[in-house]
Amino acid sequence: MRDTSRRTVITGLGAGLAMAAGGACAAPGGRRIGYAIVGLGRYAELIMSKFAECDHARLTALVSGTPEKLARFGETYGVPASHRYSYADFDTIRDNPDVDVVYVILPNALHAEYTVRAARAGKHVMCEKPMAVSSSDCRTMIEACQAAGRKLMIGYRSRFEPYNRLAIDLARKGFVGPTRIVTSDHGFNAQPNQWRLDRALSGGGSLMDIGIYSLNAVRYLTGEQPVEVSAVESTDRNDPRFRTVEDRITFLLRFPSGIEATCVSSYSSGHNIYRVTGTKGWIELEPATAYEGQRMFVHRDGRTEERRLTPSKGQHAGQLDHFAECILNDTRPLVPGEEGLADLRVIEAIYRSAREGRRITLTA
Repeated sequence: MRDTSRRTVITGLGAGLAMAAGGACAAPGGRRIGYAIVGLGRYAELIMSKFAECDHARLTALVSGTPEKLARFGETYGVPASHRYSYADFDTIRDNPDVDVVYVILPNALHAEYTVRAARAGKHVMCEKPMAVSSSDCRTMIEACQAAGRKLMIGYRSRFEPYNRLAIDLARKGFVGPTRIVTSDHGFNAQPNQWRLDRALSGGGSLMDIGIYSLNAVRYLTGEQPVEVSAVESTDRNDPRFRTVEDRITFLLRFPSGIEATCVSSYSSGHNIYRVTGTKGWIELEPATAYEGQRMFVHRDGRTEERRLTPSKGQHAGQLDHFAECILNDTRPLVPGEEGLADLRVIEAIYRSAREGRRITLTA
């Protein structure tokens, strides 16, 4: 796959962009934005541990239906009992001045409800991806935050990961020539008995979970919106994991400039990679969108080089600080609700194409 004459280099082009985790403006007065985490599952545990790396964000409240988790994580992170909420008394969070942001880390089907409730409580909202289980729910979330005068950001953490930021910079600046083809494959072997395999909670299978990384990556690498999609699903319905959700979907996206992207989403095979191919070479990340360990290779002028970046703030802390800076400086998030809506519109078209066995045209 790669040229055998690899050599390691320290990247120059795009390094500033790659190492910038968020906005360039400093937080006025040194105030740190307070976050309430809603849903204390495995990913929330990771997020809570990242506040220690933040400059402008802090953990101030917890929301869970499990008293044991509230007590345990409250003690671990110094969140007082007065700032620990159940789902039943969640709406009283409006009276807590220490909470600026509600970060929704719940099963997908609950994203819309808690985003709307948080906005009505006067709080800004960060919501995990996929933003919701339908584009109509996404619009409802956007409208609720707009009506409340609150900001909405979607948790696309890879947009704050240095190698992904560098890949965007290199691809869009034509470092390997104008982009012609993008491939983006994401998948893992899904374990049984989890909410992601229940359509009522997840809204779908691998596409709604890991496949959204394939989709979002080709959108941010090209900087374009797809105009046509074709998709094929492959699911073994004898596998008890896939009683209500799909396993693998392969989809082709066409973009206005003529770029074509081939993507894979899978719950039964392990891969995390993308490649941008231009007229003069290619840019590849593997793993591309993992929590850590990204590696970048760039092929140009007949040589394949590994690009290495100086360690900087991690993607999770980067997104937490970015949203905090947006609130402090009253600026628009890099990944607002409209970004989540754009992905859901394409996801709906992918499902429709696979179901109907035909190409689907996307309108603006």
